[in-house]
Amino acid sequence: MAGKRPAPEAPEPLSPLVDAHTHLDACGATDAESVAAMLDRAAAVGVGRVVTIADDLDAARFAVRAAHWDPRVYAAVALHPTRADALDDAARAELEQLAADPRVVAVGETGLDYYWPGKLDGCAAVEEQVEGFRWHIDLAKRVGKPLMIHNRDADFDLLTVLLDEGAPETVIFHCFSSDATMALACVEQGYLLSFSGTVSFKNAHELHEAAKLVPDELILVETDAPFLTPHPFRGAPNEPYCLPYTVRALAALRDRDPAELAESLTANAERVYGL
Repeated sequence: MAGKRPAPEAPEPLSPLVDAHTHLDACGATDAESVAAMLDRAAAVGVGRVVTIADDLDAARFAVRAAHWDPRVYAAVALHPTRADALDDAARAELEQLAADPRVVAVGETGLDYYWPGKLDGCAAVEEQVEGFRWHIDLAKRVGKPLMIHNRDADFDLLTVLLDEGAPETVIFHCFSSDATMALACVEQGYLLSFSGTVSFKNAHELHEAAKLVPDELILVETDAPFLTPHPFRGAPNEPYCLPYTVRALAALRDRDPAELAESLTANAERVYGL
């Protein structure tokens, strides 16, 4: 998130929409009032509900609180793969408790990130990430909730671990950014692919091809706010209200009417998350 550019102007409304993956705390929400203001901005353009995601324990606690503050907010809890080295006994016990909350609709974001080890101070090693990923897979199965995956440069190993462990009933690849080959491998397993603002980037040619191949019933949309602001606002701060830009870009790629696609995407989110 650069944040150097001004916030994007509000898009033309497109309804109904669910932001399948956002980070309200990282967008600046701190209390019930700021969460409500953020959701009001989103609702004004048709984004009526959001799933706010955790990447560490503080964020997990916040996500659950936010989901209790505002009925338009749902939560997902996990430790991000780069923080898998913090998954000690106390963290596991607390995540199990949080994941059981009725306002939590997924376990995530978890998975594998092969980009940051060696580049980011304190980043969990690959071995720690794999161990943490396996634990989160088991947690998702035990609580009966979808598994939300973060994947960066780890396509083969992610699919291998899921096959080895036995995937939960519902698996979501958040911010899908791989190529058509990976998309087809996921579709074959019935995994859902969630597309973010990156699908609107002009230079994302391989992602564009992947986005055309996924069946309607296996697609979600997200902002991943405050990151990955859609074109033409790259570098500006992202928020759930920006989601219609991404949906219209996805509709253009798939040669679909945006309003029809919005209905389909919302039906998928409702089914997958049990909203």
